[in-house]
Amino acid sequence: MSSQTFQREQERSKTGQLFLLFSIILLALNMRSPITSVGPLTTIIRDDLHISSIAAGALTTIPLLAFAILSPFASKLARKFGMEAVLFSALLLLTAGLLLRPSGSAAGLFSGTVLLGIAIALCNVIMPALVKLNFAHKIGLMTGFYATSMNLSGALASGFSIPIAASSNLGWRAALGFSVILACAAILIWLTQWRYIRRPLKAGQSVYKKTSLKGSALAWKVTAFMGIQSLLFYSFVAWLPDILQEQGLDAESAGWMLSIVQFTQLPFTFIVPILAGRMKNQQPLVIVAALFMMMGLSGILFEWTEWILVWVMLIGAAGGCAFSLAMMFFSLRTRNSFEAADLSGMAQSAGYLFAALGPALFGALHDMMNGWTVPLLLLIAAVMGLFIAGMGAGKEGYVTEKP
Repeated sequence: MSSQTFQREQERSKTGQLFLLFSIILLALNMRSPITSVGPLTTIIRDDLHISSIAAGALTTIPLLAFAILSPFASKLARKFGMEAVLFSALLLLTAGLLLRPSGSAAGLFSGTVLLGIAIALCNVIMPALVKLNFAHKIGLMTGFYATSMNLSGALASGFSIPIAASSNLGWRAALGFSVILACAAILIWLTQWRYIRRPLKAGQSVYKKTSLKGSALAWKVTAFMGIQSLLFYSFVAWLPDILQEQGLDAESAGWMLSIVQFTQLPFTFIVPILAGRMKNQQPLVIVAALFMMMGLSGILFEWTEWILVWVMLIGAAGGCAFSLAMMFFSLRTRNSFEAADLSGMAQSAGYLFAALGPALFGALHDMMNGWTVPLLLLIAAVMGLFIAGMGAGKEGYVTEKP
């Protein structure tokens, strides 16, 4: 264990660690819902503000591009100012973005989206490193807490956006503005970390000297695993309802299938990190994730709609398993928290670039081939890539070890 991790564990009392856990969970609840809440409202926003479909689609794409562009810089900021300071600043930036989005104008909507994209990009990278820094002996459990919080809020936000919009005179503005309440609650809880926000790590307190990970084969395997699982998830979010409607399901049922995918993820995003943290070799979990994903996609490909609930639950289980493993690899394949932040930044930059391009490519293939067979075959090929990358990333070792 590095000296910095030991010092942090000794500094915090049990009460202090509990408040930090609450702070992590509240922040995690704000890291996916601002994005998933937009999808169901896209058509309503487009018609109300008289913007194009391309511009409306950018409301989802902009945060993903922000993740891809800014992720590599997050670890540098954390090293300079301290992890808690950067996360708290990101939370303030996120809140500002959430306040701007429902302001009523297209300018406010898009500028707010840019701000929250920047904020969540920083949080995505630094959160695994913060867990490794402060909970070195409970990485799996703590990763399970924040990963489950992210997915739970994302699923609830996508499900309740339309009902909230329909029940208020403010419409979509009320649905997007509702997220501000949760962000303000997170700010209040994070004030309990003020001691650490004001006092970042001193120079030399970390035993880790920054080195480039671009020459590490293991780092690239983790990056590939992160990227492919991101592509799969956002492709499902964008197109699964359309696929199922063309196979005969009505719009409401198809929408519920997407919700089931997200809710099925929840127990796996909690359990898998705990299991992974107790295993020196995570390859068995990679096999389970790839197998479940392959079975679910094959069922949809062959249009066995009488078993559709089984297929979407398998996809949800596989997605939850893959996402959790990706988060755990940042900690398990690194020696200390700053190295974890560097790997997280590298992997998430490429991962969210994949995620931003994936849905557009998927839709373009559908239009070219006039059907979903080729796009689904492409996703099955991606699962094979996920399996290969995961088997390499799942082996015991560290990204800074020389082969």
